[in-house]
Amino acid sequence: MQKFRRVFEGIAKAGQSTDLNDFYTELFITQRVSGEVNKEHEVSLIETASRKPAKEETPIKLEDIFKPLPGQDQPSRTIMTTGVAGIGKTILTHKFTLDWAEGKANHDIHFTLPFTFRELNLLKEKEFSLMELLHHFFIQTKGIRRYDRFQVVIILDGLDECRLPLDFQNNPIWTNVTKSTSVDILLTNLIRGDLLPSARIWITTRPAAANQIPAECVDIVTEVRGFTDPQKEEYFRKRFREEPLASTIISHIKTSRSLHIIRGQQRLGFP
Repeated sequence: MQKFRRVFEGIAKAGQSTDLNDFYTELFITQRVSGEVNKEHEVSLIETASRKPAKEETPIKLEDIFKPLPGQDQPSRTIMTTGVAGIGKTILTHKFTLDWAEGKANHDIHFTLPFTFRELNLLKEKEFSLMELLHHFFIQTKGIRRYDRFQVVIILDGLDECRLPLDFQNNPIWTNVTKSTSVDILLTNLIRGDLLPSARIWITTRPAAANQIPAECVDIVTEVRGFTDPQKEEYFRKRFREEPLASTIISHIKTSRSLHIIRGQQRLGFP
């Protein structure tokens, strides 16, 4: 709660922190029909997504991202969420973790363990066991030795920033949670389910980097589309508490088609 409740707006060191719950507005998340990587430029993806009527797609609520889909008996193990830069993928992982920590959602989960690939890159030349890696980032878990007895969610945020090889083809199978190896081998085995298969894995990425994970290792691919038109208004009314100011800003944005599209895709909480 302490780590994810406060969000800095603008430049982190100079900006003011804001309570995430004060301005968070639900984003439009939908299941990708195809697992293929979209190679269009992100500007084109924004324009294409803006033309898709939201009512034609079934939205997925953040708190339900691991819940079984219609026709499924079991929750999905590995979820990949794609979205263009600044769409709000990281904020989604923060909100998911915060809601869990505050007891608002996903009460069946015992541990939510959020990593970023930016942090994991720094350990590229080091070796850990999975237990050591978890303890390295989460000191409070040092007394736990059997994660398979608990329901664990591991978040891997920012695959597009990954500087590890993620060599799924050549990395050996690794199932021992107490034996040390490279972080790359730990991650590939964790993602494909050989290491800690009972854990649920959530990976976020920009679309162009999604193919770093083999399709057979991912159960469901979801996509963040940004704000729907009603969500845009809701966001601005939360962000600007003075009603006349919020209304003026909303009216101004609606007059510009390009600005209206961009605001639907803008980084949540960073106007």
